[in-house]
Amino acid sequence: MTRPAPARSTAPARAGGLRIHRTPETLAPYEQGWRELAAAAPGSSYFATPDRVLGTWETMDPAAAAAAEVALWTGPDGRPEAVVPLARTMGRLHPRIPLPVTAWTLLGADADGADHGLFPVAAHRREEVRTWLRDRTRRGSLRLPAMDPENDTALLPAGTRRIARTTCPRLEIGEGAVVGSTSFRRLMRRRERQLAEAGIAFRWVGPQDMTAVLLDAVLALHRLRQDHRGAVTVLGPHRRPLHLRLRDRADADRGPAALVAERGGTPVGAVYGFLWQDTFAYYNGGWDPAYARLGLGTVLLDRTIAAAAALGARTFDFLRGNESYKYDSFGASDRRDEQWLRPRGAGALAAGAVLRHARRRHGPA
Repeated sequence: MTRPAPARSTAPARAGGLRIHRTPETLAPYEQGWRELAAAAPGSSYFATPDRVLGTWETMDPAAAAAAEVALWTGPDGRPEAVVPLARTMGRLHPRIPLPVTAWTLLGADADGADHGLFPVAAHRREEVRTWLRDRTRRGSLRLPAMDPENDTALLPAGTRRIARTTCPRLEIGEGAVVGSTSFRRLMRRRERQLAEAGIAFRWVGPQDMTAVLLDAVLALHRLRQDHRGAVTVLGPHRRPLHLRLRDRADADRGPAALVAERGGTPVGAVYGFLWQDTFAYYNGGWDPAYARLGLGTVLLDRTIAAAAALGARTFDFLRGNESYKYDSFGASDRRDEQWLRPRGAGALAAGAVLRHARRRHGPA
C-alpha cells in the first residue's frame, strides 16, 4: 500500500543557531535529527517525537495552530541540538476555578492525552534554552501538565513548581520475564482455549501495516466498549486525523501498532498503542462486550505484552491511570508523571493552590 506522505518543505536547513518555526512544514528537514535527539534523552517517549508533536500541530484547529511554535537550535552541521515545542492556550486550569488562564504549555500536551513530556536538549545548550524559555514565557503562566520525571527540570524558569503527579504504571517485560501469577497464567490459557472455540483468532499489526480501515475498527470498538460501560469516549472520530498522521510518519520500529482479535476476519477487539525504542505504550482499545464473559479484554492485553516482548520491547507502559487490573493481574509498578506550574494572575495562583492542597491530602493522583 502506498501512503500519502506528509507535506515537506523544500527550504534548505540553516546551519547553526536558533530558529523559531511557526508552521510544521518548515520542520520537515529536521525530523530525523529531532528523533535521534529525543531518543538520546533520559525518559524518552513516543510523545516527544516529531511524529507526535507535528502530527498534533498539523491537525489542530487553525486558531490553536496559530498559537503554537517550535524553537529549534541546530549545530554547525544543521542537526538539531535542542527542541522546545510550545503552545499558548486559554482555559481553566482546574474545574473548581472558573477564571480562564492564558498559559504556555508543551505543544501537544493536552491533545489526546499525551504523557511523558520532555524537552530534548543537548547538554551544551541547556543554559541557552533555559534563558530563552524564561524570556519567551515571561508574560504568561507556564503549565506543563504531564512531564516525565526524568525531564531536566533545571531548564524550567525560576518560580515553576511541581504541583501534582499522575500515576503511569509500567511493566518490565524483558527476556525471560513472567507476567502475572501462576494462577493468572492458568486462567489465560483457559480463556485462550475458550476464545479459540468461539472462533476468535489474534494477530499483531505493526506500524507499517496499520491501515485507515483498521484504525476505524479500533475507534468503533473503543466506542462500543465505552457505551457498554456508560463512560465517555475519548478516542472518538475527532481524533482520527491525528492518528492517521501518526500512521503516515510511522516506520517499522516506531508508531501506532495494535494487537487485534478477529472472528471470521472481522475485528471484535483491539489493543492500540505506540512502539518507540524498547517500549510499547498502551494507549487505548476496545472489544465487543459479547465476549466479556470470556475475558477478551484481559487476554488481549496479555497477548499484546507477549507480542511486544517478542519484538524486543523491554517495557510495557500502561500510561496514565491507576486501575487495579494493571497491578493485580499484570504486576505493574508505579512511575509518575509530574505537573509543573509557574502561575501568573489570580486564576493560575488559585488553581495551583487547589492542586497543591489536593496533593498534600491525597498524595499522587
